[in-house]
Parts: sequence; C-alpha cells; structure tokens
Amino acid sequence: MTNIAYPYDFDGSGGTALAAGDDHIRDLIEQTLFTSPGERVNRPTFGTGVMQLIFAPNSEALSTATQFLVQGALQQWLGDLIQVEAVQVASEDATLTVTVQYVVRRTLKRQTVQFSKDAPP
Repeated sequence: MTNIAYPYDFDGSGGTALAAGDDHIRDLIEQTLFTSPGERVNRPTFGTGVMQLIFAPNSEALSTATQFLVQGALQQWLGDLIQVEAVQVASEDATLTVTVQYVVRRTLKRQTVQFSKDAPP
C-alpha cells in the first residue's frame, strides 16, 4: 500500500512524496485532529472539530470534554493502527496544542506527538 505524505508534497524526483510507517501514522493523526466533521464528502463524521476551540474560552470542563472527543475520534478512525493512551489539549491565546500518546499496534512502539495550530488570520 502506498502512503502519500501529508501535507501533499513532491519528492526529489518530482513524484508524489511518500510517508513510511510511523510518519504515515503521525500524518493520519494530524488529519483526524484538524479535520472538522462535514469537511469530507464521503465521510461526513470524520474528524474532531478541535479547530473551533481556538477562540473558545479556556476552562477545565472544555479541556476535559475535548480530550474525550479527540480520544474517541482517534479510536474510531485509527483504532486498528494505534492504541491511544493519553490526550492533552491546551489552548492559549490563539494557539491550540494537542499532545497524543499512543502505541503503534503493528510494532508495539510507544509514540508521543504534539501538534499546534494558530488561528487563521
């Protein structure tokens, strides 16, 4: 199976850049996190909608709810590839930071990735 790199890019030979193993899983997690439900025509429930939280007021309840939302979406869409162990969500000013700790099912390797997104201008 060919794993296209995300975001889409070109390799040194001018062809489509590919992502191997753990890089591909990281790309899939990023796509799941920052896709809003309804963005994908054939998968209207795909995504989490966390980008809407950039302008939301910070609170412990919102952070906890977001953690459950993210963990549920990752388990639903990537549960055959990863086992999610922990999710932390932080919003400061116009920056949203999501940290995901997971185990790759194929290799049983523990990984931690962190994503940050700024509010669009």
